[in-house]
Amino acid sequence: MAKYEEIKEGIIFPKGNKNKMFDYFIGQSYLNRLVEKEISDVSVSNVTFEPGCRNNWHKHNDGYQILLVTGGEGWYQEEGKEARLLKAGDIVVIADGVKHWHGATKDSWFAHIAINKGEMEWLEEVDDTYYEAR
Repeated sequence: MAKYEEIKEGIIFPKGNKNKMFDYFIGQSYLNRLVEKEISDVSVSNVTFEPGCRNNWHKHNDGYQILLVTGGEGWYQEEGKEARLLKAGDIVVIADGVKHWHGATKDSWFAHIAINKGEMEWLEEVDDTYYEAR
């Protein structure tokens, strides 16, 4: 059994539906859009990752991303830096144009609120060999 199984049911916000950006994720994630860009110049989403799920390397151009970790255990890594273990209460501020990825650890569910401004540029996968080395 994976750690933090209770995240499957949602923590603060419902976990949402299966994420339709499968081309940019390895494993299963769930997305609950809380604020759409049509309402403001940012989007706010609750993102839930099953154990082992992570997104591709990506950048936020002409903007930024803020992650507010609400539960479980996950990884965050910027290009050229060591991966950082994330737990509930952690905050990550990602500057404009910084190449990075984030997702669950291999044995834990993981959830965060993502606040995004700007355009996302999806890049290469975080392949199994690279991910397992964390």
